[in-house]
Amino acid sequence: MARMFGTDGVRGVANKDLSCELAFKLGQAGAYVLSKGKKRPKILIGKDTRLSGDMLEAALVAGICSAGGEALVAGVIPTPGVAYLARHYGVDAGVVISASHNPMEYNGIKFFDSNGYKLPDELEDEIEAIIKGQKQVDIPSPIGSEIGRKVPVPNAIQDYINFLKSTVDVDLSGLKLALDCANGAAYKVAPMVFSQLGAEVEVINDTPNGVNINCNCGSTHPEGLQKFVVKTGADIGLAFDGDADRLIAVDENGELVDGDQIMVICALDMKERGVLKRNTVVATVMSNIGFDIALEKAGCGFVKTKVGDRYVLEEMLKNGYNIGGEQSGHIIFLDHSTTGDGILTALQLLSVVKRKNRRPSELASIMQRFPQVLVNAKVNPEKKNSYMNDPVIAEEISRIEAKFKGAGRVLIRPSGTEPLIRVMIEGADQREIEDSAKRLASLIEERLN
Repeated sequence: MARMFGTDGVRGVANKDLSCELAFKLGQAGAYVLSKGKKRPKILIGKDTRLSGDMLEAALVAGICSAGGEALVAGVIPTPGVAYLARHYGVDAGVVISASHNPMEYNGIKFFDSNGYKLPDELEDEIEAIIKGQKQVDIPSPIGSEIGRKVPVPNAIQDYINFLKSTVDVDLSGLKLALDCANGAAYKVAPMVFSQLGAEVEVINDTPNGVNINCNCGSTHPEGLQKFVVKTGADIGLAFDGDADRLIAVDENGELVDGDQIMVICALDMKERGVLKRNTVVATVMSNIGFDIALEKAGCGFVKTKVGDRYVLEEMLKNGYNIGGEQSGHIIFLDHSTTGDGILTALQLLSVVKRKNRRPSELASIMQRFPQVLVNAKVNPEKKNSYMNDPVIAEEISRIEAKFKGAGRVLIRPSGTEPLIRVMIEGADQREIEDSAKRLASLIEERLN
């Protein structure tokens, strides 16, 4: 049976894969496991703007209350807001109902511990084992006055805004910002934060109706923001995803500034100020080779992890680094937050813009983004993890990389869910890497079928 928890909580099509019954059980088992059997655990709940959020919230609250817990309901709030408020309010756990950047028909349930960290595999496995009946425990089933209650948290958004503003010492007066809130969880918080810090703010996609979250907007579809920045003459554009844990920026010319570039800009500023711990940035294997080259040139180190922000965070905590993230714009500033936070990341980026008094395009130019090509090779499912054992494939990869002379690379990754091997090649010449990727994918199909 497949593992219930993925790399970012339990996700699926709402009312199908992620049913009310499952949400109820997650509330029960989560309250029990995360409160360590405490009689009256307090669980904070937040959600994004999806239509299914109300339904799943009701089921989750019912599960928590049926186990004697107190469900503190914050309403629509960014995922990192729940992570922060779990610490700030001293609750036993936080839960977010969101499928992040995914289409609206999907939803998810993700837990944070009392310190605002995503759960380790062991705790997720324990919750899953209880739900599946593989572990027998006595979850409380109180009656009368011992039944839990739902408690609204009216100040959640303002408390989170106060925290965000406390992470920077900057006046944004004189900056004109264009925001794309993805019709998601940032639609109230983001305009308020930047306005309160003095910026002139123009906003698009801030009218959620339950079904338009991430729909051709936000960090996964920044094309509209690119045009909006040019049209309004904004100094910079900021695009968030549905739950606002990611940021993709747009410079004053309408050009994208992705997560790799944002990390380089912020890391080099941190290095100059003497606050870049261990002089190192953590990224994933999917980061552009231009990221590596820019950091090496500036005398910074970098560490690469598997794809997934949880692996980035694990590496940061293990070795004492304080900035890391993904090309997608999910960036962790560990001095301030325990998880990626799109609005916090925007504030850090804007701080550099103000401190250096330079345009975003100038700051982003420190990193050259090399072209990337991704081609899928369809293979025998039983052989998709044995590609590196094939000497012909290994020799072809070595031949391609030798041609690049350090200015390109080949990355091969088997799909976790499909009978595919993903061939990603980076290099300076678009046509060359396209041809190389297609040839390598064809060779892999030939050898592994």
